[in-house]
Amino acid sequence: MRRSTLNGLRIAITGGARGIGLATAKELHARGATVVIGDLDVELATQAASGISAKVRGLTLDVSDHASYAAFVRAATADGPLDVLGCLHGMSLTLPAMLDRGSGHIINVASTAGKTPVPGGVAYCATKSAVVALTETARVEHSGSGVAFTCVMPHFTNTELIAGTRPTRLIPVIEPEDVAKAIADAVATQPKDVFVPKLVGTILRTQPLFGRRLRDSVSSRLGAYDTFLTFDRDERAAYDDRLKRY
Repeated sequence: MRRSTLNGLRIAITGGARGIGLATAKELHARGATVVIGDLDVELATQAASGISAKVRGLTLDVSDHASYAAFVRAATADGPLDVLGCLHGMSLTLPAMLDRGSGHIINVASTAGKTPVPGGVAYCATKSAVVALTETARVEHSGSGVAFTCVMPHFTNTELIAGTRPTRLIPVIEPEDVAKAIADAVATQPKDVFVPKLVGTILRTQPLFGRRLRDSVSSRLGAYDTFLTFDRDERAAYDDRLKRY
């Protein structure tokens, strides 16, 4: 079901204190949605929420902990049911209610790394591939239920994740705001897949036609296979240190 407006929608965003999540919270709020953001760094989540609007709430959330996610969902739904949420724990906690009422929208943010190999990012590619498969399988399984499923796959985005790396040739690094706008558009139009930028989607859809050898050759020439193998460790130190704290 396409929507002409996001007014009245209640949307929960995980990892919403910084980067793509924060940019998305700002964009969705600007378009009229009621937004709740969750993040492991609750202090930053609270600051981020208040920086957007007094109507936006920032809550603590550890997406790897089912109990934490359940507490987040309870708090986020205190004033009404959620219309939009992702990912695995979020789906298990909120999808049943969406199915019961015959409406809702699961939006999972994966990555283009879920569709193509990124040397140096084995675990990252594996988890993003899982998100892609999770979303697609749930979409097919619950076809006709009234609940929509969308997988968003951004290219390299200008966040801490790519600190110290070199961008690929041909396809420039995108900004969190680019992804946020694509997600907000997806809330309204409910597509199955969203690639940011769209050019990446065209490339990834045609790759299987040319085989692995040509894909690997082209990706190597574009620098895509070196991004996380040759990076500046000093520039990346702040990001790595933050990960160690959690």
